[in-house]
Order: sequence, then C-alpha cells, then structure tokens
Amino acid sequence: MLAVVVLKALSLFCEAEEKSYLERTGSARGWNVLFYIFGFLKGILVFILMILIGTGWSSNPTSKTAKKVLMAVIPIQVVANMAQVAIDKSGRYANDWATWKLLFLLVDVVCCCAVLFPIFWSIKSLQEAARTDGKAAVNRLKLTFFRQYCIVVITRVVVYALLAITSYQYM
Repeated sequence: MLAVVVLKALSLFCEAEEKSYLERTGSARGWNVLFYIFGFLKGILVFILMILIGTGWSSNPTSKTAKKVLMAVIPIQVVANMAQVAIDKSGRYANDWATWKLLFLLVDVVCCCAVLFPIFWSIKSLQEAARTDGKAAVNRLKLTFFRQYCIVVITRVVVYALLAITSYQYM
C-alpha cells in the first residue's frame, strides 16, 4: 500500500512538472514520459492489490481456481493499462480513438467483473466456515470485510460505465 501512495505522489509530481514546463517552454521535456510510467505502475499495483485483498490472499491461501483467475486477469489488465496509456498519449483526434478507448474500457470492466468471482468464492467459503467452525465471530468479520470490498469493486465498474456513456462536455 505504501508503494501505491509513493507511486501516486511521484505521478502527481511529474504531472505538475509537466504542466509547469509546458506552460513556460511549450514542451514537456521528458516529464510526460515519467508521468505515464508512474501512472502505469500505480494502476497495475492498485489492481493487483485489489485482487489480492479481495481474494483473501493475506488471511488465507486462495483456491486453485481463484489463482487461475488471477493469473489470467493480471496480464490482461497490464496490457489494457499499457494500451490505455498509448491511447491517452495519442489524443482525441487520432484515428478510431473513441473506439479503442471504449474497447479497453470494456476490457477493464471485464477484468473488474472477473475479480468478483474469487471474491464471491471467498465469501462462500467464509459462510461455510462460519457454520461449521467455532470461530464464527472472526469469520463473520472477514465476511463483512469482503462484502464491503465487493461494493467497492462494483462501484468502480459503475463509474467506468458512467464515464463511457457520459458526453465529454459533461464530464
């Protein structure tokens, strides 16, 4: 989590320097490259943390199926974030910009939805453990945490959907 905060701070610093140089000289002088690198790393790290926390990686080992989902979703998310950076760099007036932007937004939403499956599996296993195990209070607490986490992931999907359908002038 500290790495996410540090990468976000570096990304914001590079963006501020980029804007400052653009205002003074008319060119970004490499700050834009650093901004995109730190932004990309932050995006990937946030998504990986989201998956790991949601599947209960820190509290208990995930199932083999959940690990397979993670190993499929993480590389897809990495490629989608790299493509998103390239699309954002090209600008609105590039050929088929809107099509590519929506396509990779759809990939991102699909990845978010794919993350929900291991979360639901974790919730189901915690419910079963709460019924059979004597540690019901601890399991119920974990179950509450996972439900809140599901709400956060679903909110991210809804925000992306709203961004996709909202006209640029109203954003």
